[in-house]
Amino acid sequence: QVQLVESGGGLVQAGGSLRLSCKASGSILRIDDMGWHRQAPGKQRELVGSITSDGSTNYFDSAKGRFSISRDNDKKTVYLQMFFLKPEDTAVYYCNARIMTDMTMRYLDFWGQGTQVTVSS
Repeated sequence: QVQLVESGGGLVQAGGSLRLSCKASGSILRIDDMGWHRQAPGKQRELVGSITSDGSTNYFDSAKGRFSISRDNDKKTVYLQMFFLKPEDTAVYYCNARIMTDMTMRYLDFWGQGTQVTVSS
């Protein structure tokens, strides 16, 4: 059983910052890529960015220059640091990870339940 649990969401004023965390737990052998997606009301879920196991990052255009993804492999945790937040960043933010467990012995995609980020103007 694998769980991804996000934390750190909340209400922030435009121009402010937030740091999201997502911790993986369970019978985990290895974690490959980890990342963040978001879904705004009435819109499709979109990729915010991702990070490989060796720390290489990739960002969606709207996140470049304002968001930063990092990870702590020992803690099995991925972070999303967001700066200069805009009202259009309002969404539910989901973390995901490709994880190999001792049951599957292959990589599968897992998702967290999401954390709400609301940016007021």
